[in-house]
Amino acid sequence: MSFAAHFVEVAIDPRTRILQVVRAHSVFDCGLVILGRTARSQALGGMIWGIGGTLFEASEVDPRDGSFLNADLADYVVPSHADIGRLSAEFIDLPDPMPGGPGMKGLGEVASVGMPAAIANAVFHATGRRIRDLPIRVDALI
Repeated sequence: MSFAAHFVEVAIDPRTRILQVVRAHSVFDCGLVILGRTARSQALGGMIWGIGGTLFEASEVDPRDGSFLNADLADYVVPSHADIGRLSAEFIDLPDPMPGGPGMKGLGEVASVGMPAAIANAVFHATGRRIRDLPIRVDALI
């Protein structure tokens, strides 16, 4: 199994309560890294996906008939380049000790699944409010 540790710094505008991820750094133990550029791209992409899911992405359901109100990319909000702060990723880069294996592990979901908790903990540190619902919206910070 792969492991990751995510560290996030957030900024919350005191007037508008808009939340922004200023900086995120993640460290990954995904075994031996064969292609560094590809692994870094996978890690940063997963981090962005985690930020998007935490701050923007939500499927809105019409309570009348159960259909999705934002069923296309025109209405479904995803992060843009301006929404993402400085990102960095490091790798332990040691072979997996499992006997008979090539020394590698996966680097898929591990890059994104810890990001919501890291952002929520940074929000708690900044505001004293424990947010448990995603996406984290402005009304939760008021």
